[in-house]
Amino acid sequence: MGNGTICFGHMQNSIAIQGPSKVRIIGAWVAQGLLAAAFVAAGGAKLAGVPVMIQIFDQIGFGQWFRIVTGVVEVVGAVALLIPGFAVVGAAWLGATMFFAVLTHLVMLHSSPAPALVLLALNVLVVWLRRDQLASTMAMFRRAMSRQR
Repeated sequence: MGNGTICFGHMQNSIAIQGPSKVRIIGAWVAQGLLAAAFVAAGGAKLAGVPVMIQIFDQIGFGQWFRIVTGVVEVVGAVALLIPGFAVVGAAWLGATMFFAVLTHLVMLHSSPAPALVLLALNVLVVWLRRDQLASTMAMFRRAMSRQR
């Protein structure tokens, strides 16, 4: 069958598995592009030592090494979003990062977590749009882990 449909069995007992629709794929790429741009900018600002970033990480109190690590996490995640096969990993990675950013804004900085919440929601959206990729990535990870036992 066409349009990304796979059929198993005879005509009267067939099971059709649909691949992701074009709209879902395009939506995922648009969200991934926006997220990649946002995280390259944010991570780059942290790595470049933009004064406001230095101030924020001083307030957090973990030291400037944490600013550098966070910048690397954000840039690596942004790159992963743009590599086919790694987008769902990048979105999950950055989504977890934004979850902790929301907590940091609320508990330590006492500032609005709105930007981190928006980025978290967009990362969750990408994971959902790429859910087929997530399932295959998880299966590959399980196979690799079972071989090492």
